[in-house]
Amino acid sequence: MQSLFSRGKVPLICVPVTAKTKEELEEQLEVVVEKAPDLIEWRADFFEKLNDTELVIEAIHDIKEKTAVPLLFTIRSEKEGGEAISLTEAEKVELISVIAEKTNIDFIDYEVKNDRAHVEKVRDMTKKNDVGLILSFHDFTKTPSENELLKIASLMEFYGADVAKLAVMPQEKDDVYRLLNATKTIDELLDIPVITMSMGKLGVMSRIIGWLYGSRLTFAVGVERSAPGQVPIEKLREAIEAVQQISD
Repeated sequence: MQSLFSRGKVPLICVPVTAKTKEELEEQLEVVVEKAPDLIEWRADFFEKLNDTELVIEAIHDIKEKTAVPLLFTIRSEKEGGEAISLTEAEKVELISVIAEKTNIDFIDYEVKNDRAHVEKVRDMTKKNDVGLILSFHDFTKTPSENELLKIASLMEFYGADVAKLAVMPQEKDDVYRLLNATKTIDELLDIPVITMSMGKLGVMSRIIGWLYGSRLTFAVGVERSAPGQVPIEKLREAIEAVQQISD
C-alpha cells in the first residue's frame, strides 16, 4: 500500500471524480482514465444515492473493472469542504467498513478529527482487509502553525494511518511557505508518507513544488475541481516537469 507512495523523482497525481449519478460516474471515469493519473479519487459525497450501499459497491466494482489505476474512496464531510449528505457519521463508518470488506478498493480516506472510536473502527477494517488508509485533515479558513500541523500528522501516524494528508488555506504567501516547511519536517520525522497542499490561488505553488519538500502526491483537475486551487492535470504535469528539469 505504502509502496505506491514511495519517494519518486516527481509526485503522484490524483484526479477526483465528483459524479452525482452512476451514469455521470461512468462518463467522468472515461475522461479521467484517458488522462492517465496515478490515482483516482471517487468523491462519493457528491453521489446522490450514497445511502444505497449495494449501488455504491456495484459502482466500485465497475470502476475497478474498467481501469487498473488505484482507486481512493472518499466521503468528505461538509465541515471539511465536502457536500452535505444524509448519512450519520456512524452510518458513514458502516458503509466504509462494508466497502473495505466487500470490494477491492485500494485506499480509503477518513478524517482524523472524527471521534476516536470511528477512526479506530475504520483503521481496523482497512487493516483487516488490506486496504490503505489515508487519514486526512482540511482547514478551509487558515493555515495552522508548523507545530500544530506536526501534531495532527503525528496523531494520524499514532492511529495507524498508512498515509497522512493535510490540506490548509493560506491567507498570505507566508502561510504557503509555512505549510511547505511543515511538510519537510513531517516527512523527516514521521515513518509514513505525507501529502500536503495549500489551497486556493495563493497555494497553487504548493501543488507544483510540494514534492520537493516531501509531499508524495498532488491533486489535479480531470473533469471538475473538488477543491479550490486544483490545476488541470495537463498544466500541472508541464509545470512539475519544468521544475524537475531545473532542479535535477
